[in-house]
Amino acid sequence: MRTGLNERTLSPYAGFMIFALVAVIGFAYVKWAPYYAKAFVAQSHHAIGDSILSGKSSAVPTASWSAAVDYAMAYGKAIWQALVLGLVLGSGIKVLLPSQWLGRVLGRIGLRSVALGGMFAIPCMMCTCCAAPVAAGMRQSRASVGSVVSWWMANPVLNPATLVFMGFVLGWGWTFFRIVFGIAMVLGVAYLAERYAEAGERAAVEHDVVPEVDSANGGLLARWLREFMTLAIRLLPEYLVLVLLLGAARAWLFPVLDAPDSIGWIIAMALAGTLFVIPTAGEVPIVQAMFALGMGAGPAAALIMTLPAVSLPSLAMLGRVFNLRTRLVIAAGVALTGIVAGLVATIVF
Repeated sequence: MRTGLNERTLSPYAGFMIFALVAVIGFAYVKWAPYYAKAFVAQSHHAIGDSILSGKSSAVPTASWSAAVDYAMAYGKAIWQALVLGLVLGSGIKVLLPSQWLGRVLGRIGLRSVALGGMFAIPCMMCTCCAAPVAAGMRQSRASVGSVVSWWMANPVLNPATLVFMGFVLGWGWTFFRIVFGIAMVLGVAYLAERYAEAGERAAVEHDVVPEVDSANGGLLARWLREFMTLAIRLLPEYLVLVLLLGAARAWLFPVLDAPDSIGWIIAMALAGTLFVIPTAGEVPIVQAMFALGMGAGPAAALIMTLPAVSLPSLAMLGRVFNLRTRLVIAAGVALTGIVAGLVATIVF
């Protein structure tokens, strides 16, 4: 009799229960408990910390190795636990969840899978980079392009904790604004990604191109650890390099923090926000600091929509499951939504 659990001894139900237990414990420790406490801080102080872009300064640091390392350290301190959880869950999907089951639930092309992916993301509350390993695991286990994009983007854009922080810090009008444009962004970009994905990429779900995990490859924990290490080695080196580069390039992406309401600045902030990487809810103190310096509602709205949605590192992390065209469609959809939101904000606020 084998001493290690494998596919023959682990039923689909047991695998699902193990995965759910790990997810609930992980999210409770990394997300739910800390954000519950932070909500009271936001309510009492109308702030949740300094801007990760500039700290207490009124200007972004000039491009340098020091600026790169300082940003990477601050960013890493904020997200490392969630990133580890993302790697654990992303690898766990392939080991514990039957791909046939995931394909039946989220594998169909169309609005149903897109909507389900977005709804499943609501309690997870991960930033775009920490959600990327899970999105990769979902895609490799036969989830459709639309459902994966919807889950991936809804995590940061429709994060309930961020919406609460935003209400207490920036005002509830901005929370409502984010909800309306966030739903439109998530569903719209997911639809476009699925619509313009190449035929072979869409068919990957339907034609069983992802092999099942070989039951002879050892026990459950050994296979899970192997998948974890494979995922980490594939994603983290490139991710770290891009975070360092973006940390150094802050001064070029955000040359001023008091941009006025103009179409030029709205476009510039939408593009910068699409590329830049921040931790969960990092857009709230960033925009609060920019408002204090005189930034207009239009550029601020563009950042509120684009900063959390995607980033250059998170797009790179999904390079093995989405081709370049699909990722360009996602980035373009996010930037365009940010521009439209900025133009609307100049009228509404």
